[in-house]
Amino acid sequence: MTRNAFTCKATAWLLATLMIFFGEVAMASSLRLADPSELAGKWQATLSAAQDTAESQALQDKPSNVCIIDFQQKQTLGDGADCLSAWLQETAIGWFTEPDGIAITGKEGSRIVFFSREREGRYTSTLKSGLIITLVRAAH
Repeated sequence: MTRNAFTCKATAWLLATLMIFFGEVAMASSLRLADPSELAGKWQATLSAAQDTAESQALQDKPSNVCIIDFQQKQTLGDGADCLSAWLQETAIGWFTEPDGIAITGKEGSRIVFFSREREGRYTSTLKSGLIITLVRAAH
């Protein structure tokens, strides 16, 4: 009886371990790291409050709530970086891709904000203040 209980317990632990291992492998392989060239270019960044709808945001027409940011091929930020930096209250210098989004880097090269991928061409990040920044691929 004791031997049977030990075998069942050992089998349960082995199965749990295998499920965790293969689950992580499957999840990691389902998230593809985008090539930087796919994300380089102009992006429209919009700063909004959580309760703002897309319609109310469009009606506000506040230039301080919208900026166009140039994600350069060499993974630095060009035009519009100062606008984003003002929102982040930290100097935004560069960017890099992650499997589930885009990271913006500061002076030291470390990530200062992460934008989660919602769908193709749309990423969002919620700041500590509760304000939301949405990145949308700008029309060419």
